[in-house]
Amino acid sequence: MRAMEACLKKGETTPLNILAFSQQCLEHLQLFYPKFSNAIAQLQASKENQFKCSRDYGEIVKKAKLYISHFMQVLNFGIMREEIKPEVREFYGLDVDSKAIPPLNLESHVLKWGERIIAGEQKRTMHGGSPIYNPSIALVKVHFEEFKDAYRHQKMLQNITNRASSKVSDLRGDADSLIQQIWNEVEETFSVYPEDMKREKASEYGVVYVLRSSEIKQMEANKLQRNIIFS
Repeated sequence: MRAMEACLKKGETTPLNILAFSQQCLEHLQLFYPKFSNAIAQLQASKENQFKCSRDYGEIVKKAKLYISHFMQVLNFGIMREEIKPEVREFYGLDVDSKAIPPLNLESHVLKWGERIIAGEQKRTMHGGSPIYNPSIALVKVHFEEFKDAYRHQKMLQNITNRASSKVSDLRGDADSLIQQIWNEVEETFSVYPEDMKREKASEYGVVYVLRSSEIKQMEANKLQRNIIFS
C-alpha cells in the first residue's frame, strides 16, 4: 500500500513527460489501488468485528461447558449415593462403568455432549426417572442453546474473514506485479545517474532498497572520500 500510494502521489504531482514510469502503469495503478485498498479495509473490519465478538463468545462457551460438566457430575453423585442406577448413563451416551467426565476442551465436544445430555435426560425421565436439579436440564439447555447461537454467529464471522482474506490474497499477485513493473521502469529511467543518486531519486517513488553490509561499507567509504576531496 505504501509503495502504491507513493507512486500515485508522484503521478498526481509530476507531469507525464517527466514521470519516471509509464502512463499505462499509472492508469493501471489508478484503477487497481481503490479495489485493493477496499479489500484490505474489508479484511481489517471483519477481523476487528470477529475479535470484538470473540470476547463475549469466550464467556458463553465457558458457561456452557460449566453447566454441562456440572450436570454430569451431579448425575454421578446420584449414582454414587445409589439414588440413580449406573445403567442410566447409557441414556446420555456415557460409559456405564466410568465416572469420568468426557472432555469439553473443543467446541465440537460441547456441541456433542450438550446434545447428548439434553436428549439423555429426556429419555431417562420418560422411563420414570426423577429430574436432576442444581443444575436442572432446563437451565443447561438455556446455556447450551445460547452457545449454539453464538457458535453459529462466530462461524459466520470466521467465514466472512476468510473470504475477505482470500480476496486480498487473490489481489496480492497483481499488486506485486504492478509494483515490480513500476519500480523496474523507475530504475530504468534513473539508470543514467550514479548509483547513490539513482537510489535517492527512485526512493521518492517508494522504491525500497535493502543494502548488503558490503554495500553499506562501500557507500560510507565513498562518502568519506568525497568529504576529504571537498575539504
